[in-house]
Amino acid sequence: MQYRDIITIEPGKRGGKPCIRGMRITVYDILGYLASGMSCQEILEDFPYLTKDDIFACLSFAADRERITTVVNLNEAFAF
Repeated sequence: MQYRDIITIEPGKRGGKPCIRGMRITVYDILGYLASGMSCQEILEDFPYLTKDDIFACLSFAADRERITTVVNLNEAFAF
């Protein structure tokens, strides 16, 4: 899944959070719906302007972000 064609980030929209195709619905919104137990089909019924690819792009974006997340130990970073 190439989420880069679907997930957009615009500084003036939703505080710069990652959104779907320039709309005001965020990746976080979709992940929250899925986490609360909504199925892809239920999300698509509630938001008819979304596609299955939009939902998969959100999952792909989140997986990629998790993969590149790095933990920094400030105690080690600033040890003199």
